[in-house]
Formats: sequence, structure tokens, C-alpha cells
Amino acid sequence: MRTKPDLSFSKLFNISFGFFGVQIAFSLQSANISRIFSTLGADPHNLSYFWILPPLMGMIVQPLIGKFSDKTWTRFGRRIPYLFLGAAMAVLVMCMLPNAGSFGLGLSAAMIFGCVSLMFLDTSINMAMQPFKMMVGDMVNEKQKAKAYSIQSFLCNAGSLVGFVLPFLLAKIGLEKVAPEGVIPDTVKWAFYIGAAFLILCVIYTTMTVKEYDPKQMAEFQQAAVAADNDDATAEFGKEQKSHALNVFIRVGIVQFFCWAAFQCMWAYTNGTVALSVWNTDVASSEAYQSAGDWVGILFAVQAVGSVLWATVLPRFKNIKVAYALSLLLGGVGFLCVPYVTDKWLLFVPFFLIGFAWAAMLAMPFTLVTNALEGGKSMGTYLGLFNCTICIPQIVIGLVGGSLLSLFKSVQGNMLLFAGAMIIIGALCVPFISTKRH
Repeated sequence: MRTKPDLSFSKLFNISFGFFGVQIAFSLQSANISRIFSTLGADPHNLSYFWILPPLMGMIVQPLIGKFSDKTWTRFGRRIPYLFLGAAMAVLVMCMLPNAGSFGLGLSAAMIFGCVSLMFLDTSINMAMQPFKMMVGDMVNEKQKAKAYSIQSFLCNAGSLVGFVLPFLLAKIGLEKVAPEGVIPDTVKWAFYIGAAFLILCVIYTTMTVKEYDPKQMAEFQQAAVAADNDDATAEFGKEQKSHALNVFIRVGIVQFFCWAAFQCMWAYTNGTVALSVWNTDVASSEAYQSAGDWVGILFAVQAVGSVLWATVLPRFKNIKVAYALSLLLGGVGFLCVPYVTDKWLLFVPFFLIGFAWAAMLAMPFTLVTNALEGGKSMGTYLGLFNCTICIPQIVIGLVGGSLLSLFKSVQGNMLLFAGAMIIIGALCVPFISTKRH
């Protein structure tokens, strides 16, 4: 029976290259949502509510994309049609969102326009993002998956680096980072326009260089995976595989809950934390607050650099669970340090450590889950459902974030301490993940 062949580095790279552009869009969104809505006039206690929309749309969209793409076979591929459609939609919405305050709308109308744009942006980003995870699951054998997801993690973080620094760089070349009250600065607007161009070009590259396996080939690979595990008891293997996959799915999902809750806190409250601890301001319309917003992009870029470098180290670990847990612990230390650092340059250290956790979160969970699913016929459906382990914790934080902030005396830095505790708990759960079928 035919098994999935080893792929060259260039083929592994091409499968994930479009993710570079998608992540530029995602990083622009994650680094600037709180800044955009604060500039429009949102109360800090309400910021977490705006963060409910992205994961909510992801939880709805990604399982559907997974289910439908499992059954889609076209001359353009199985996952690629959804990838391209999502990217095209994202480009349009990225040109709309930063203009929420530019049409002379009142506060409420501008907020509604921003929320609707954000909803469509995250819907389209999720449509473009999920197929990359599925293509690795479809096209890469078990032996190479850790390497493939590490390449994807590298490209993801390289894209993040570009997205995070764009507003800062645009300010340096002369674009205005301060605008009339309620209007998004030009640095943010043009960063979104440039990010949209990167997104569509990178996705076009992947669609032109990747040829997905056809239904006949996929059927052969699935049969071979089952036969390799147990030639004499295929039915029994199927039951055992499903049980093992469910076990891995749940335990990795528990780790995911704590990790993604932590990063949701970081995305929502870093801007306010840094503005107060370094620039001594909480006035969103002030130049100091906008300078802090630009610097948060640089800090997230430092996180991306740490993640890119750590992604090259992760494949060297012989034990995937050791690599996963250690990465999360180091990231947790970074979170705990952020509120206590008052020098903008010294903030590079904790955000570099946070990048270690991010690298592991992008690679390790999908490696563990897709290995457990090897030989199954519904990879896309399972990975779509697995995305709920990313979305649910973000929604939970979105719903309770304002209450937690009030509980923590309205000090946004305390939300970063909470994030550190959450991700360390996640690290302590990693040893309970099973990596072998019984």
C-alpha cells in the first residue's frame, strides 16, 4: 500500500508560505483591536467584549470549513479554494476596519461599524487560516509533521513580526500617529492596507506552488496508515484509534484553554498596561497613549522574534511533551514580569520569553492531535472542532474580562499577572497528555 512520501524542505515551506501573509493580517488585528476601539471611545472595562467576536467567528467558521473541505474535491484542490476565498474577503475588510472613525459617524454608529467589520475580518481570516493546518495534516507523514508545523510556526511568527512593526515603522517614515479624537491614525490605516497586499500575494504563491493529493491518493494513504498499525485487526484498530484520538483531543484541549486565555488577556490589556507603567497615561486620545500603542507593536514583534528562534529549537527536543511544557513555563515567567517593568527597552526580555510559549502553542498541539488522527478520514472536521479549544477560552475571557479587571482594582497590569498564572497551570497539565496508543 502507498504511504505518504517524505517531502523536501521547499515543498513543506510552500504548503505553509501563505500563512505568512495570513499572520500579518492576524497580528495587525490582535495588536490593534484594543487600540482602535479605545481610540473610538470604548471604556477599558468594555474592551474584552470586543474580543469576543474573533474567537466566536472562529468557533463557528473553522469546524464548517473543516467539514466542507473534507468533502470538497476540485481541480484547484481540496483546501485551497477555501483558503483563497477567505483571503480575498479579508483583503476587503482590512480596508474597512481602520476607517471606522473616518465617516463622521457618532460614537455608537462608529462602534457598530467597527464591530461588524471586525466580525467579517475574523470570519475571513479563519477561512484563510484553517486550511493551512489541514494541508499539513493531509499531505505530511507522521515523521515529518513536527518539522512541518515548526516551519509553519516560523512563517507564522515571521508574519507576526511584519504586522506588529508596521505602524511603528510607518510613524518613523513620517505618517501621522495622532488623529482627531475618535479617528484612527494614518499609521494604523496604512498598516492594514499594506498587510492586505501581503496577504493576497502570499496566498497566491501557495495556491500556485502546492498541488494537493487527489481522492484516490488520500484513500491509499488512509488504508496504509491503518494497515501499518495492525494488519490483522483493522476494526479493532479503528476503535482504539478513535479512543486514543479523543483522549489526546481532550487533554490537549485543557492545556489549550489555559494558554489561549492567557494570550487573550495579553492582547486585550497590554496596551493599557504599557501606557500606564511606561508612559504614565491612560488617556486613549493622547500622543503618549498612541506612542505606547506603537511600542506594543514592537513588543509583540520581539515576542515574534523569540518565537521564530525558539521554533528552530523545538524540533531538537526528543520528547515533545518536555518541549511543550518548558516553553509554556518560560512564557509564564515572561507574563508575570511584564507589569513590573517600567523601562520600555527592558520589556523586550519578558516578551521574548512569551514568544517561547507562542512557538510551542502554534506547533505542539497540532502535532499531537494530527498524529493521533493519522489514518482517519475526517482530518479537516476534527481540526475544525479542535479550533474550539482555541476559541472557547478567548470567549470566556471576553465575557468575564471586564469583571476580572474590576476585581483586580481596574489595574490592567493585573490581568497580565492572571495570564501568567493561567499559562503556568497549562504547562503543569502537559505531562498528562498521552502520546501512545494503548
